[in-house]
Amino acid sequence: VADGEAFRAALARAAAAARDEDRVMTLGVVPRWAETGYGYLELGEPAGEVAGVRRVRRFVEKPDPERAAGFVASGGYLWNAGIFVFRGATLLAHLARLAPELARGLEAMAGASSPEAADELYAGLPALSIDYAVMEKLDGISTLPLDCGWSDLGSWEALYEVLAADAQGNAAHGGETLTVDARGNLLVSDPGAPGVIAVLGVSDLVVVRTGDAVLVLPRARSQEVRRLVDELKVRERKELL
Repeated sequence: VADGEAFRAALARAAAAARDEDRVMTLGVVPRWAETGYGYLELGEPAGEVAGVRRVRRFVEKPDPERAAGFVASGGYLWNAGIFVFRGATLLAHLARLAPELARGLEAMAGASSPEAADELYAGLPALSIDYAVMEKLDGISTLPLDCGWSDLGSWEALYEVLAADAQGNAAHGGETLTVDARGNLLVSDPGAPGVIAVLGVSDLVVVRTGDAVLVLPRARSQEVRRLVDELKVRERKELL
């Protein structure tokens, strides 16, 4: 979160809508590029008395690059940051209706005789995110646009966006790097690791060096790194994951 004041102001407005109008709120991040690694919120009409609140027309799963570009160009979509604001009683009521097994488990945890007993009950709860269990099933969920330099740092491209870059747009993190006639690259290595990452005459790459592997890919395809993970699983190279 680059702008803490803007983040706190948006949270305060969302809390007011949740408290005073009993709304289930989500903060939707104003997109800064056509990200394919996030879900999106499609904006609906204004709602309630708190300024800026909009209804969420629908949740959209992670799009392909063409759809993501269309979402951003339209101005009618926000990144789904997964930041929710609600009254506790309101969420419990929705859980009882939409995810009853989870609701029963939480009720049992509340009456557990010890922290250890609560831990045991927790381990048996369904592995459901709040998005899938509740939010994507609700009618009337609302959102506030959030413009505070938010990132979940969930991809190499997202990391590049928050690191300081040199005059040629190269950003580095960790060990020593050397760039010659190179632009827009992200160079990452384990801090304190021996050796240097050196690049010459290349642009817009991600180069990551660890103790047992080197990763090289175009920055624009940073979300596709999961394809390498899948291939390593097929080859049973779990020690590299």
